[in-house]
Amino acid sequence: MANEIRFGIVGLGMGRGRANLIPETSGAKLVAVCDIWEERGKLAEKELGCEWIKDYDQLLKRDDIDVVGIFTPSGTHGQFLIKALQAGKHAFTTKPMDIRVKVCDEAIELAEKKGLVLAVDFGLRYEPDNHRIKAALQQGAIGKLIAAEMSMKWFRAQSYYDGGKPAGWRSRLETEGGSLANQAVHFLDLLLFWLGPVKTIYGKKGTFAHRIETEDTSAGVVEFQSGTLGTIFSTTCSFPGQGTSITLTGSTGSLVWHDGKVSLFERMKQPAAAEGEKPGYVLPENAPAPEPEQLNLVEFPSPKDLPKNIIEDMVAAITSGQPVQCDGKTGRESVALFCGLYLSSDTSQPVTLP
Repeated sequence: MANEIRFGIVGLGMGRGRANLIPETSGAKLVAVCDIWEERGKLAEKELGCEWIKDYDQLLKRDDIDVVGIFTPSGTHGQFLIKALQAGKHAFTTKPMDIRVKVCDEAIELAEKKGLVLAVDFGLRYEPDNHRIKAALQQGAIGKLIAAEMSMKWFRAQSYYDGGKPAGWRSRLETEGGSLANQAVHFLDLLLFWLGPVKTIYGKKGTFAHRIETEDTSAGVVEFQSGTLGTIFSTTCSFPGQGTSITLTGSTGSLVWHDGKVSLFERMKQPAAAEGEKPGYVLPENAPAPEPEQLNLVEFPSPKDLPKNIIEDMVAAITSGQPVQCDGKTGRESVALFCGLYLSSDTSQPVTLP
């Protein structure tokens, strides 16, 4: 392998931003981009000093590419990953890993068989504060976790679903899932990162404000394996958009995360009782409320070697064996979660996840 990890990026919508990161990343080199849209491909070729290749199979035949990054329609992620792995390339994809669990499993099995790095690009995994929240929960900063509420209220116009290349891919079941699989999957992954695996889910979905085959609104009740209860809600019908909030309720405090910022992190202050003191009975309505104590995320650790983005992550994984922030098995979990909600909605029955 060359001294630099050599990248090929497929799909220059979201992929253009990731391609831009490669020349800025130590130990990484952008060799080629692949896109069926000639105008985008030639522009990237000129501005980034790489080669534009229209045909994916031709890109995979090159010996000077070590890693392939996939930024194509959601329902094609798995098949693009599998072809890259079959060609002996390390591979990563933008979210979601795919819209079918079976395809995710095929890619995971192939990567393990060939000893290749497989990753999913969830940008929120590279934010230090999200790691500090995980550490705070593990240290019991707000007590035993009781409940988690995720609410994503975004707006997408009909033109969003009609556009793209190929046109309308976001509106079709073959290539997309809906608000939960496309937009909210970022926050499903964050819930799983903080709270661990889901045991059961009961959900409902519907299409209310768009001419699309997929859902534009989903709601679900989940039970995590830890026993924590949760609710998830996603919509692209909310005008104006109100962003995304995650509220975590513990036995002694709460944490509220909104659009990447913590707006509340507070717990009960527990004064030490005097030795031998036994409080007398007080009517509930007269009992004093616990005194609040403000908490600060900076008091909790974030990994010192946390990569800034997926490009740094892949370079570290390939050169030094450092685990990626979201590998194939982890990326599969959010796919299983939204597929479970969709199945529950279709059958009107709760779904147990393996």
